Amino acid sequence: MAVPQFRTSINEYLEGLPETVLTRLYQSPATCLAVFRLLPPLTQLFVMNMLFNDKPIIEDSLNAWVKSHSRAKQYEAMEKLRGIHLIKELSGMISLQKTFRMGLRSALTGGDQNHSFGVPCDTEDKHKVDVKFLDEHAHKRWEQILHFMVGTEIDERPNQGVLSLLLRSGLMEGTATSNMRITNAGFQFLLQDVNAQIWTLLLQYLNMAEDLHMNAVDVLNFLFMLGSLELGQDYSLSALSETQRMMLDDLRDYGMVYQRKSSSRRFYPTRLATTLTSDAGALLSPSASVNADINNTTNEAGFVILETNFKVYAYTNSPLQIAILNLFVHLKARFSNMVAGQITRESVRIALSNGITADQIITYLSVHAHPQMRKLNPLLPPTVVDQIKLWQLEMERMKTMPGYLYSEFKNNYEYELIAGYARELGVIIWEKKNKGMFFVTNEGNQQIVDFVNRKVLRNNS
Repeated sequence: MAVPQFRTSINEYLEGLPETVLTRLYQSPATCLAVFRLLPPLTQLFVMNMLFNDKPIIEDSLNAWVKSHSRAKQYEAMEKLRGIHLIKELSGMISLQKTFRMGLRSALTGGDQNHSFGVPCDTEDKHKVDVKFLDEHAHKRWEQILHFMVGTEIDERPNQGVLSLLLRSGLMEGTATSNMRITNAGFQFLLQDVNAQIWTLLLQYLNMAEDLHMNAVDVLNFLFMLGSLELGQDYSLSALSETQRMMLDDLRDYGMVYQRKSSSRRFYPTRLATTLTSDAGALLSPSASVNADINNTTNEAGFVILETNFKVYAYTNSPLQIAILNLFVHLKARFSNMVAGQITRESVRIALSNGITADQIITYLSVHAHPQMRKLNPLLPPTVVDQIKLWQLEMERMKTMPGYLYSEFKNNYEYELIAGYARELGVIIWEKKNKGMFFVTNEGNQQIVDFVNRKVLRNNS
């Protein structure tokens, strides 16, 4: 099962933090629970098997918990634990980091004494709001940001803080609000589920917070706390630090929290906040994701029909979806519940010049394909798919991929030993056996280096 994209992004950010900062983070039980929920399943298994064991265990005993054909996954799980400093290793023994162990125990057994899961208000709110109101508020705020990105005419633009974040994150480009336009990364952003979209902005917000000398630990603790709060419950500001109270102003703009006015002493988390560390809000369609949560119904299949003559019919009245289609489709007619247009060489070239790739266009059409099209095999007409790719090749003749080249082996045995291991991991991008060379991904390089140090160099010595 694929790891949700937002989890990968958060974990990469945490791995870049110093151990001292992570130790301070783990003092919050809510953060410990959130970090645990973000870990891959096998990594979670290792953590749970050590959580209530106060004594270190023999590291080799982990091999008994994993089948022999899953050694690559075991290696990745251990690297994940090392990357965010969740384990301590000494003389072949391994144990959970003490602060994290105590924090996660407190979270699971209800022993939190520091209000890390928020302080529910103990007084009645005279202006109490319900879940439906919170969902509509979150929907309005988030859709406002997405509409601005695709160039829809809207009555109220996002405030300057949101616009600065869009520019800093590379989702839009421009020198002023009037000439901001979506980028390649921005179009990819629109294809993500809502959780991934929110974390994309929040990770940039974290970087901005560091530049503004805001306490990074307070910022992260508050975000992780929001992911554990109850939807529809109002919470007091009494347990929040000064940094966290400052954050409320920004989080209101994203639709993650609701306050009747900025001076209010209570706040309500919306569904955008309470699903931060879960997969609950992860749906295929970005704009439909919040809508589906509001209606509490299963997300329907798509709305786009693509014909072999390049004509497109989209059964939608969503201004956002129509604006997205307009990025790469020449729209010719609009009805109450449908728009019609055609994919042309010119419309695709305009999209490509704006940084949108052929694969992104094809992915969008596949994700939003109408139920009638899903009966076809293949899903999209091959002639259209091939032509879109050819139009991109006209503008882009070369593709680059980062990685590492392995060559100049001592003998064929050494080459086959290392290349064979790389093949098992599935990290080889290119290989030329007769020249004794192969090229691997950035992610797979460290595993191969460890294998060489462990096997080849040891044999030579």
